[in-house]
Amino acid sequence: MRFKSLSDLKRQKPKEVTLAILPQEISLTHYAKEKAFKISELVRQIHDESYEWYGFTLADKENPDLITDIGLPRNAQNLQEYVNIGPEGIAEYYDALSEDTIINGWIHSHGALHYRHFSHTDEENQATVLDFVTARLRKAVAKKEIPIQDLQLLVKDEFAEKELEKGSVSLITDAVVSEAILMETIYGGFSYSIVIGDEGWHEQEIHYQERGVISGRTHVSMKSAEVMLIDNGRSLTQADIIALGKEVEEKIQPNTNPPTEIIERM
Repeated sequence: MRFKSLSDLKRQKPKEVTLAILPQEISLTHYAKEKAFKISELVRQIHDESYEWYGFTLADKENPDLITDIGLPRNAQNLQEYVNIGPEGIAEYYDALSEDTIINGWIHSHGALHYRHFSHTDEENQATVLDFVTARLRKAVAKKEIPIQDLQLLVKDEFAEKELEKGSVSLITDAVVSEAILMETIYGGFSYSIVIGDEGWHEQEIHYQERGVISGRTHVSMKSAEVMLIDNGRSLTQADIIALGKEVEEKIQPNTNPPTEIIERM
C-alpha cells in the first residue's frame, strides 16, 4: 500500500463537541471589590500591622460566574507573609452559607509585600479550593470521543465466550453494528483566584478542572484573567463597615511567633 504523504499515517483527532463554555474573564461587582480592599484596611487599623488574610468569593447559585460578595472565614493564623487554607475550613464555611449562595473561588491579600504575583503557597491553596469548588459547580462542557484500538463489536446471545478475548474493548449490542464511536461526557468546573495588595494592586487567574466520566482522565489548566466590574446597585455602607470591622477583629488571627515548619515553607 502506498501513501501520498506521512500525514496519511497520522491517527485522526478524536471527535469533540463543545456543550458549554466556562468563564474566560472574572465578573466582579463594585461592592465585592470595595469590600475586599476595606478588609485589608481594617486589618491594618485593628491589628496595627498588615497581615496576609484570605476569604472566599461568593456568588448567587443561579449565576455562579458573577462574584457578588466576599466571605471572610475564621483564618487559622495570619502572618505578614503567609496564609494557609485547608479543605475542612472551606467545608465549614460553605455549610454556614444560605442555600442560594455558593463559593466560586478565593481571594487573599499580600498586604504590604512588594511581591505582586501568586506564590508557591498560593498555588497549593488554589489546588485545594479548585477541588472543592469544581465538585459543586461542575457541568457538562463537552462530548469527546474515546479512541479505542481493536474495538470488538458483538451481538447479544450470538457470540462465543472465546470472542471476548479479542480486542481491547468489547461492545455488545442487540443488533449487528458495523461501526461505533464511543463518546464520553466531559464535566468541567472553574475557580477564581484573586490576590490584592495594600497599595491597591490586584492580579487574578481562573483555574479549570475537567474530568471524563468514563475514562476518569482529569485535566487542570489556568489562565490570567481580566476583571469586568459590574454595578449591581449595592454599595458598602457605614453599617456594613462597622459589621466588617467586628468580623476582622474576630476572624483574623495574627501570629507573631509562627512554628518553625511554617517559617520553612514561607
